[in-house]
Amino acid sequence: QVQLVESGGGLVQAGGSLRLSCAASGRAFSSYAMGWFRQAPGKEREFVATISWSGEGTRYADSVKGRFIIFRDNAKNTVYLQMNSLKPEDTAIYYCARGTTSWATTGLTSYNYWGQGTQVTVSS
Repeated sequence: QVQLVESGGGLVQAGGSLRLSCAASGRAFSSYAMGWFRQAPGKEREFVATISWSGEGTRYADSVKGRFIIFRDNAKNTVYLQMNSLKPEDTAIYYCARGTTSWATTGLTSYNYWGQGTQVTVSS
């Protein structure tokens, strides 16, 4: 049974940083792309970042490019999202997800396992 558990969310002032973690159950973890998505109140869930199974391929939403970094440690079955220069508009519930393939993809429907989410709140 594949399970994803996010942690690291919290309240931070604008300009601050947070690091989110997502621990996976481990089965074939290193063979699949992983992604981060977020959902703000009243908004649709949107793509944030993704990373290929090898960790060498990454993609970011334009809104976070240059501020966020996704990376993974396959030995620990964990994917991370380093969030820097946070803005109030980054406030959302952040979800990690495992993709259906080994490649970095951006489509929400390309992910078949999801965590429960962790709240990130950025104050002005």
